[in-house]
Amino acid sequence: MSPLMVLLVVFVATNAAIAQYYGHGHEDHHTVPHYQFEYGVHDPHTHDIKAQHEHRDHDHVQGGYTFKEADGTQRVVEYTSGPHSGFQAVVRRIGHAQHPAHYGKHGYGGIGGTSYVDVTHWGHGSGK
Repeated sequence: MSPLMVLLVVFVATNAAIAQYYGHGHEDHHTVPHYQFEYGVHDPHTHDIKAQHEHRDHDHVQGGYTFKEADGTQRVVEYTSGPHSGFQAVVRRIGHAQHPAHYGKHGYGGIGGTSYVDVTHWGHGSGK
């Protein structure tokens, strides 16, 4: 593709994005935000296992996500956010972490370890 054609495509795309962003001067500041989504991945080849969901109604957001950690545990995060409570999250790890006895080709020998983790709270007032 010629440099002139690339420049033309970038120019058209930039102008379209600017026009969409500014909405030709007709902005509605009274729209109540509302959405809901969810997705998940379960890839047996890469062992990538995760999911997320979220729902927003006006200023209140509620959601969560999970994923499989490299140590074999599952991290579960549930969160809420609102105008008065701020962001609040509860983080849990399910299962027992399994750590191999040696890493790479240097092998230190010995026995692998196990970790145990409980629930952690994050957000406004979490320092209590």
